[in-house]
Amino acid sequence: MDFFESQDTAKRSTGRLIFLFVLAVFSLIVVTNLLVMLIFGFLGTEMTSMAATQSFQFDWEIFFAVGAVVSGVVLIGSLYKIGSLSGGGARVAEMMNGRLLIAGTDNFKAQRTLNVVEEMAIASGTPVPPVYIMEEEGINAFAAGYSPSDAVIGITRGAIENLNRDELQGVIAHEFSHILHGDMRINIRLIGVLHGIMVLGLIGYHLLRSSSYSRRSKESGGIVALGLGLIIVGWVGTFFGNLIKAAVSRQREYLADASAVQFTRNPDGIAGALMRIAQHAERSFLDHPNSSEISHALFEEAKFSPLSGLYATHPPLEERISAILPNWDGSYELIAQVEDAVPVQEQTRDAEQSRPAKLTAVLTGTAGVIVADSVISDVGSPTRDHIAVAENLRNSLPKELLDAAHDPSGARAIIYLLVLSDSDPTRRRQLNLLENNADEGVYKEVELILKNNKQIDAVLRIPLVEIALSSLRQLSQRQYQLFKNNFNELIALDKKINLLEWALQKNVFHHLDSVFTKNKKPKMGRKELKNCETSASILLTIIAHSNKHNKLTVQKVFAKGTEQLPMKPALASVDELTFEKLNSALIELVQVKPLQKPALLKACAASITADNKIAPIEAELLRAIAATLDCPMPPLLQCQS
Repeated sequence: MDFFESQDTAKRSTGRLIFLFVLAVFSLIVVTNLLVMLIFGFLGTEMTSMAATQSFQFDWEIFFAVGAVVSGVVLIGSLYKIGSLSGGGARVAEMMNGRLLIAGTDNFKAQRTLNVVEEMAIASGTPVPPVYIMEEEGINAFAAGYSPSDAVIGITRGAIENLNRDELQGVIAHEFSHILHGDMRINIRLIGVLHGIMVLGLIGYHLLRSSSYSRRSKESGGIVALGLGLIIVGWVGTFFGNLIKAAVSRQREYLADASAVQFTRNPDGIAGALMRIAQHAERSFLDHPNSSEISHALFEEAKFSPLSGLYATHPPLEERISAILPNWDGSYELIAQVEDAVPVQEQTRDAEQSRPAKLTAVLTGTAGVIVADSVISDVGSPTRDHIAVAENLRNSLPKELLDAAHDPSGARAIIYLLVLSDSDPTRRRQLNLLENNADEGVYKEVELILKNNKQIDAVLRIPLVEIALSSLRQLSQRQYQLFKNNFNELIALDKKINLLEWALQKNVFHHLDSVFTKNKKPKMGRKELKNCETSASILLTIIAHSNKHNKLTVQKVFAKGTEQLPMKPALASVDELTFEKLNSALIELVQVKPLQKPALLKACAASITADNKIAPIEAELLRAIAATLDCPMPPLLQCQS
């Protein structure tokens, strides 16, 4: 399944989840009505044979009243829980007492984990997710958030300490599959749904407690019975909720395992991690009381249950290993073979700051449309080649830039640095603005970076930004607003904005606004691409004018793009184009249905590759457009001999 199919499936899964939720709530209404009639029919009156007969006369008014109360309680409970997680993945990590893992730690294995996450993020074209460590002995992990913009990776101490690099990479690749394919949003909604159903049981528990303090036992008898009844209703609801959770979750785990193999081209990595869990004393089990709430989001089961065969959120370990290694004979020799795997080699590998690579992040080809097809097929589906390039790009970053990107002040300085003008008068004004307006310490970071790096290599701009985004998420609301205002003033000082500045602006603030702005969560599109002709025209016109194309006119470049569309937009007048119009066009285009976005991205890629090459500005522009459309694009590759 490719990225766009996964997005469409995730949208349909959400609809199916809502349908199952409605069925579960209706069942709770029926059961609660039966309890009300039973309790207040038998216990609330002096019982005679006539009273017993009258107590079971069906009353629609009571049914609807109870239904309204039950529905309201469940809905409010669900919305409350989902609202409490509106901060994205970080809220889920905090719910599990996760501790943010900071780069530069002296713990080699913890730093290796951060390196692997950064490489996977650069390879997949997403912001680097913050990593939270859970102090648990079991080997487990999770990805949480509403989108790649606010995603986090949670991982246990047991996983960090017991997995080798390949196994760790397999686990992280599995979690990135959930990030890329829309599973996280469903997982958060499942947490909310189950909490809403469980609220009835909690109300019953509190009714029982309150009744124990009542001195008038005759009046409290009905309350006790109602409390017990609600506890039963809550348990039944949670039971069926877990069945729903298992039904939604299991198949996605097989897909995430398959994606991890596709990403890494190393089935032994994730298979070895699963074998390691099977042989580990604590397996994948977690002690935290909230682990059951996020069990469907974890890499493997959080607890053992005698009913696990019925509502386990993950397939059995042996079945997962067999699906990854079809010829597996049931032995665990694989982890024995890698037991002596080269901690020294691993340390050397992760300590390298640069090394030659056979692949670079520049795209060329013999036919623009064929290259465009290749580019789009990679969206949301990074390969081993992309990971190799990502590792090389990360290791090619100067140490002072990498260290700065890992620090909130340094990350702001790097983003500011990327829009500083080459013209001395304008640059001096920009630096004066930062000296007077930036938060304390940020301007000094700018000066320090400028002293050692007069210019940042174009191919390193995007990976540097992707790493910096993780650190920028640590800003306070006030710091973020000041950072955003300063950035906008920096690019407005020369009273013009170029495409490189616009691309950086879209890439950075599209992701950060999802974290810092309320109600900015991405939604699955429902628009037809053919109804967005004007917006497509504006986008392709700006791309056609973005760079000089060898021996090709603007009209021919534009035409290359429109060949991929279900409509034929006309070339817009360049005099009428503004960045405001481009932003408005993208706001509309992001609402296009998932399965129709490939045609739009292919049109952009076909225009950019019309002359069979991509300049760095074009690569950055294409990836900014893809990010704005919520289609993470891996680095663009060129094979070298």
